[in-house]
Amino acid sequence: MRSVHFLTLGLLLAGAAAQATPAAGDLAAAADLAKANGCYSCHSAAEKIVGPAFVSVADKYASDKDAVASLAQSIQMGSKGKWGRAAMPAHPSLSAGDVKLLAAWVLATRP
Repeated sequence: MRSVHFLTLGLLLAGAAAQATPAAGDLAAAADLAKANGCYSCHSAAEKIVGPAFVSVADKYASDKDAVASLAQSIQMGSKGKWGRAAMPAHPSLSAGDVKLLAAWVLATRP
């Protein structure tokens, strides 16, 4: 019985790790989603535009165990004051899955 618990725990942890790092196909889909939703109007991969570079966001959330959820909330609801005076607009038309994919994609930009 004890080995069943360890197996279940192992599967849960493996699933959580898989959710945190998108698969290669998901990375391409997320990049397309970011382009289609105007993310690149304010952000770039490595340099600040209006908003921070994706790699800077990934660095900021690197030690946050709830980084995907935190970042997904900022994408969905918008944010203000996290990166200076410029506010990030909300993206309420994006599905929860798309928002989560974008958050995981941004976090995966960290080298």
